[in-house]
Amino acid sequence: MDPLGALSRARDVWRRVEALHDAVFASRWRQELRREARTQEDTLRALLLLETLGVEGPVSYETLDLIPYMVADLHEWHQRMGRDDFGGPGVCC
Repeated sequence: MDPLGALSRARDVWRRVEALHDAVFASRWRQELRREARTQEDTLRALLLLETLGVEGPVSYETLDLIPYMVADLHEWHQRMGRDDFGGPGVCC
């Protein structure tokens, strides 16, 4: 038995399995995924254009309310990430 021939056949079978998976699962949502990606890219492009023109991002004011909640979770987050301390004095820990 030729090991290279068996490897080549296994590779062909795997490619057929990938094509089948793509046809059955991914193709159903491909258009929606592209539309969502395009929407996200457009939003990012608009925010970057505003920043380039000197207009402060509209999201910065709206996220001020979230800062106390984020600070409360910061300690647990940096411990999960494997850091014993985080930031400078007065930031955390």
